[in-house]
Amino acid sequence: MARITVRGVSEIRGPIIIIEGVTGIRMGEYLEVKLPNKPSRKGRVLAIEEERVIILLYQGTYEIEKDEIETEFFGRTMQLFVAEDMIGRVFNSQGEPLDGLPSIYSDEYRDINGSPINPTSRVYPRNYIETGISSIDSMNTLVRGQKLPIFTGAGLPNNQLIGQIVKQARIAGAEGTDKFAIVFGAMGLTMDDYIYFQRLFEETGTLNKVVMFTNLASDSAAERLITPRVALTTAEYLAFDKGYHVLAILSDITNYCQALREISVALETVPSRKGYPGYMYSDLASIYERAGIIEGSQGSITLIANLTMPNDDITHPIPDLTGYITEGQIILDRSLHNRGIYPPIDVLGSLSRLMKDGIGEGYTRKDHPSLSNQLYASYAEGLDKRRLAEVIGKKELNRRDQILYEFADKFEDNFVNQGDDYRSIEDSLDLGWSLLSNLPETELTKVSEDLILKHIHNKGADSD
Repeated sequence: MARITVRGVSEIRGPIIIIEGVTGIRMGEYLEVKLPNKPSRKGRVLAIEEERVIILLYQGTYEIEKDEIETEFFGRTMQLFVAEDMIGRVFNSQGEPLDGLPSIYSDEYRDINGSPINPTSRVYPRNYIETGISSIDSMNTLVRGQKLPIFTGAGLPNNQLIGQIVKQARIAGAEGTDKFAIVFGAMGLTMDDYIYFQRLFEETGTLNKVVMFTNLASDSAAERLITPRVALTTAEYLAFDKGYHVLAILSDITNYCQALREISVALETVPSRKGYPGYMYSDLASIYERAGIIEGSQGSITLIANLTMPNDDITHPIPDLTGYITEGQIILDRSLHNRGIYPPIDVLGSLSRLMKDGIGEGYTRKDHPSLSNQLYASYAEGLDKRRLAEVIGKKELNRRDQILYEFADKFEDNFVNQGDDYRSIEDSLDLGWSLLSNLPETELTKVSEDLILKHIHNKGADSD
């Protein structure tokens, strides 16, 4: 389509500008606003009401006047130049370099909104991505092609956990390809956190497998709406065009949703729960559902979406809607964090719905499913005894209850708590058996006698 240029606007409202008396414009159309003696600002069409066009400017409308605005409509949606050379680079939310290196120019470019994946062409997720974290790999395994969010609270070490995952993550059983990349889309990142990630990636040599898109807290909130889309557009290109297994990490989805609410208020949209727009579910789905595996493609996209639960409320609309769309959640627990346990992952509250399809013989280890079930059951019963002891006192527990109580402590102190260390899946599973060896065999009801003989009796014989 031909480009259309319009001078002046009728109204400025927050990050929104409104133009009257213009036709031939399409929903979602990409545009640039040109200002005298100032850099141009990018935006898109949010709504069209007959000859009235409502526009969102990503860089906001500060320090501009109605009469000086000249808007150029491009007749297409926003596109991003993509190339394998993006790996190892740091960009802003619009794909412009932040690392001092040249901009990416390529013959390849993609619509940042992506293309809906035909459900019939989706391949069911199999195999796993190893994070090096026992409470994830052993108990809530991340399966390649899965959408698994992290639910955290203010003040919890979610950024440290994300950094550790980026540093340690690796693919397993990749069917003949070792192509692995991480696309990290950060929204509303403070400068301190930005410097933390930059130093972590550079000092650990991790940056050579990472593409990072950054929207700082000081940047326009409207830019947060395109950050995950630009990141996932890059992930789609690497996965479905170049055959990479991509781990896409988006943080913080709460900042994204707050920006969405801010824009909806400027549009005077009727609010839904807690002031968030009613279309937030479909908007989040348009992001999360871009992860997966497509039939005929060698690559895959696995998504970790980090979000901060306001007031630690898991029923808040953001985690609530995210839980409906994704396949489980990893929950960080404040009580574990207060006890100095890192990573403070709530094993019982967390869930990976696709875990069963990515573990076991041919994927991790034959004993993995049974071991995980036994650890879960024993830890859950141990927590019950701990709560009972808070009422009647530990000394009043019978011998069996005291053993289970002590198992829960050892599980948290030795299995969940691992610091910044990397543990292979083999190390994590062996550690799990070592902990179970402290329980009477009568308590090991989730594992077979053969597994007990192999992993507990034989181990004891070897140590003798």
